[in-house]
Amino acid sequence: MPNLTSSPGLFITGTDTGVGKTIIAAGLAAVLKGKGINVGVMKPVETGCALSSSELVPQDALFLKSMAQVSDELEVVNPYRFESPLAPWVAAEREGKEINLERLRESFEQLKRRHEFLIVEGVGGLLVPLTAHHLISDVAQLFQLPLIVVARASLGTINHTLLTIRQAQILRLAVLGVIINNPTGEIGLAEETNPQVLPSFITVPLLGIVPYCPELKGNNAPHILRRLLEENIDLK
Repeated sequence: MPNLTSSPGLFITGTDTGVGKTIIAAGLAAVLKGKGINVGVMKPVETGCALSSSELVPQDALFLKSMAQVSDELEVVNPYRFESPLAPWVAAEREGKEINLERLRESFEQLKRRHEFLIVEGVGGLLVPLTAHHLISDVAQLFQLPLIVVARASLGTINHTLLTIRQAQILRLAVLGVIINNPTGEIGLAEETNPQVLPSFITVPLLGIVPYCPELKGNNAPHILRRLLEENIDLK
């Protein structure tokens, strides 16, 4: 198994939207924080944000901050947020805004100076449109962090995972491994067999299988999430 902390950080991507990237990213942050590592978090772009008192609330970015127990400014952790639950480029177009990669780079570099290790959560998968000319994979290349691919447990995940790994390799993005996450709690034949079949086809390690956990609220959430990942992922 790879040493997850041998690099200056990790880029958490998914095989699809709704696979639980935020849970995995936040959990890894909680684990590293518990080990005494000065870990920072970043959610460069978040869509589908709720509007509260004329302010967009990026729930994923706030959850990451909470689990990592950092005080970094939200504007640095999450430079861009949109109300529309769409791909970033589409959401930005609809809301009359524009995403600038230089601003993302500046926020990333600022966080790197503050923390010895940085966990960055992407948006959806690698080929989600970020601007008219850029994809999420361009952010991963800009930051030059190795990837962890989060895959759902349900039917279709073998194809999605293989495609994601293959695309990362085409782009020469390092992939440390795959984590299977069950974001819904459903357990059927596909959820039972996919974790057994997937290692036969992927060219990177299967780092673990994270079960559904409905208890991630309140003051005990960091402890619960940390224990969940420590028990189910091979962390070196």
